[in-house]
Amino acid sequence: MLEICKKEWQQFFGSLTGYLAIIIFLLINSLILFVFPDTSILQFGYATLQGFFTNVVWVLLFLVPVITMRSMADELKTGTFELLATLPLSNWHIVLGKFFGCLLVATTALIPTIVYAISVQQLSATGGIDIGGTIGSYVGLWLLTAAFTAIGIAASSYTNNTVVAFVIAAFASFIVFSGFTAISKLSFVAAIAYYIELLGIQFHYQSLSRGVIDTRDVIYFLALIFLCLSITKQNLEQRS
Repeated sequence: MLEICKKEWQQFFGSLTGYLAIIIFLLINSLILFVFPDTSILQFGYATLQGFFTNVVWVLLFLVPVITMRSMADELKTGTFELLATLPLSNWHIVLGKFFGCLLVATTALIPTIVYAISVQQLSATGGIDIGGTIGSYVGLWLLTAAFTAIGIAASSYTNNTVVAFVIAAFASFIVFSGFTAISKLSFVAAIAYYIELLGIQFHYQSLSRGVIDTRDVIYFLALIFLCLSITKQNLEQRS
């Protein structure tokens, strides 16, 4: 499993594309946080990273599928999945190796954003940011990234075309994130709107992004990740 994880890391950073994806991710978030007038922290008058934790979701919707789109699709396209299947590894080992490898890459992209917190803290004239709340928000952001990664791995297991895998992953992540919240606002589901909203990522991420780590939100993310990885395992078994 560790070798598969290492392979995912080397595959992503084995070309300039991987570095460019992360640089663009950080550049876009920097522009949103410090430059664009509607979202710039410099326009708020107080120290907060709430805007970053809100807007980074939409950038991750593109970054994570870029990371995961080759994970299974390339193996299926080049025929190396058959080679993996002959190794003394269970399908769970393969799936988990792919998942943790991609998640490690995505986490590497998130780590430099800590500079934003340091910068905002230094720019603050009084008080500074809520350190505890910021840590809690980062926990929520990491869980969100892990969920998008699991969705991307599952999407990649359906096709041997990396572009199709990207599109499926981005669309599925968007639907699972905001689709249930959108449906809950429809008038004819008003009686069960709350329960529908509970099914979506947005409800639980917003709860965590306030800096409060609720075990119910953590369990939701872990259950979603397990479901997506189980789907991936099932797809691999059908191709074995």
